[in-house]
Amino acid sequence: MSGANSWLSRQRKSDLVELAEKVGLQDYESLRKSELELQLDEYLSDNATQFQGDPSLANYFASRARTAGSPVKKDLDLRVARRRITKAVEEIVAADSDEESSPNATSATTALIQTPGRALSLASRIPLPATPADVAQAVDRGTVAVRERVASIYQESGITERTQATRENLSTVQSILFFISVFELYFLRPSLLPNKLAFTIPAIQTLNTNPWDVYLPDLFHLLTSDFWSLALTWTFTSFAFPALIGYFFNLSAGNSTTGGSGKGRHRAGYTEYVIDPLTFSLAKGIVTYVVYGQGASFNGWISPSVVREINNALYSGYKGVLVGSGVSTLAAIYDAALKK
Repeated sequence: MSGANSWLSRQRKSDLVELAEKVGLQDYESLRKSELELQLDEYLSDNATQFQGDPSLANYFASRARTAGSPVKKDLDLRVARRRITKAVEEIVAADSDEESSPNATSATTALIQTPGRALSLASRIPLPATPADVAQAVDRGTVAVRERVASIYQESGITERTQATRENLSTVQSILFFISVFELYFLRPSLLPNKLAFTIPAIQTLNTNPWDVYLPDLFHLLTSDFWSLALTWTFTSFAFPALIGYFFNLSAGNSTTGGSGKGRHRAGYTEYVIDPLTFSLAKGIVTYVVYGQGASFNGWISPSVVREINNALYSGYKGVLVGSGVSTLAAIYDAALKK
């Protein structure tokens, strides 16, 4: 055996103390848990005939029987334990010159060898080095514990639910139209609100850095006519006019009901948009080409200089807007096909 009985090792110290008091073990109060396990194991094994009939110790003797194994293995363990105890006692006797000449030393050695339970208990106290199998099992247990902990933290964080919700919100034609507009505004913003020097971070000699100028959008530009002329022109061509066309020429509203007049029952599973994304995208592409590509001013309502400035500010000019309109048109057609 390589330690105390496994059943004893699984018990709490308070249970071991109660068991020691029950079986009549002496001088156990100052013992640590591991020492108390060994003392109880030795005492119960020496008095097996007395306690084997106790139902409360049935698990202990069953565990001991499993640990002992087959008769051949048990006999081999006994022989190894006897050799270890004999060698240990002989070394003690040889170190003590008085006891070496005393016949009691030989009788003590013989008594230890002839007591299998006591010999195995003493042999179990001799620490043995960990085998490669023990190390591998410890590593495996640690790996499993870390993996289970990481999985638990991941589940508790709610990342899966948030990811799924974000995916559902972005998987719409409206989100595609929104990001196309944000892309246009990103390149148009320097013309709407030009950057202005806000402050300068001084050089830090310790970090060997140079002065760094920090620029922020000039919000006072909101009070100028240049801002409003650019903002209103882009809003009209990229949002207001296409939204107006998409509202009145709404194919989703016309096909969401059964019956030619559109006043019948609503078709199950069909989505009706307030502004049809398909006609919105087509109208945006047409008005962009007419205004920025052909220079239409709508009887002077749109300034040619403003059109040039917006055309220069947008990514690839009006052609980039046409590409975005084409992408949203394909997305709207694909979305309608999936819902058929």
